[in-house]
Amino acid sequence: MVETPSRNLPFGSLVAAMVTPFTADGHVDFDATAALATKLVDDGCDGLVVSGTTGETSTLEDSEKEDLYRVVAETVGDRARVIAGTGTNHTSHSVEMARRAERAGAHAQLVVTPYYNKPTQSGVLAHFHAVAEASDLPIMIYDIPGRSAIPITTETMLRLADHPKIGALKDAKADFAAVTRVLAATDLDVYSGDDGLTLPWMAAGAVGVVSVSAHVATRAFRALVDAAAAEDFVEARRIHFELDPVIRAVMTHIPGAVSAKQILHLQGVLPNAVVRLPLVEPDRSELEPVLADLAEAGWDAAVLRRRQDVPA
Repeated sequence: MVETPSRNLPFGSLVAAMVTPFTADGHVDFDATAALATKLVDDGCDGLVVSGTTGETSTLEDSEKEDLYRVVAETVGDRARVIAGTGTNHTSHSVEMARRAERAGAHAQLVVTPYYNKPTQSGVLAHFHAVAEASDLPIMIYDIPGRSAIPITTETMLRLADHPKIGALKDAKADFAAVTRVLAATDLDVYSGDDGLTLPWMAAGAVGVVSVSAHVATRAFRALVDAAAAEDFVEARRIHFELDPVIRAVMTHIPGAVSAKQILHLQGVLPNAVVRLPLVEPDRSELEPVLADLAEAGWDAAVLRRRQDVPA
């Protein structure tokens, strides 16, 4: 078990965006969920996002999400912050999910920019305020225009930061100038929403990362976050370079939820790599570049191939 330094961070510092394990017939596997949550926390995560994008939230029923919040909170809620993915593009639905998350024992919530609808910035502001007022759970805002179709402008973010229940930003916009303004002008805890930008974002003052790749390299990410927090940038840079091929393996070839489950299965952490449509498991040609990147990172690709029966 990795001992994480004591921090007064209501959302944690190394936050895994958890996959949702399924049984072979596609039902939520709550036993595997509890086991995965335990392993992630044992290995150094002090926060877990449950039912976020990587958790395939868009294909989960509301009752499944609430049960997932409860299972993870009951399993590791005394050792890590449980952050419920509650955001949708329907404000009243997001409000309902915020209340369900609070009822299930989550500590906080991750709320994404309303997607598909493409509201004005006034609509974005009103949406987040409505969700914030719906429960006592603090909010981490998730700014990811690649999925939501619109960014949260810096001016809107500065206004959102004034709300007492909005405490953090997961930035997946890759706009260093914008995140610098937020860091300089607000008290928000800022998190990198791109695994590969953890080091530069923390060098500028971010407190950590919400990560998909941390599923499969948790201890290395823990060491990176701790080194950056201690301003040991020589060590942080070394780990950053070490993690680069792992991050490429997880994040650049196939959807992150798919690749994370594949690698966790190869590692023997998950009993299978089942995903729900419209996601599908990769064919052998799609998995090959993932294995090649892991081999570049020093992983035993031959062993991984044997486990998956992937031809050399």
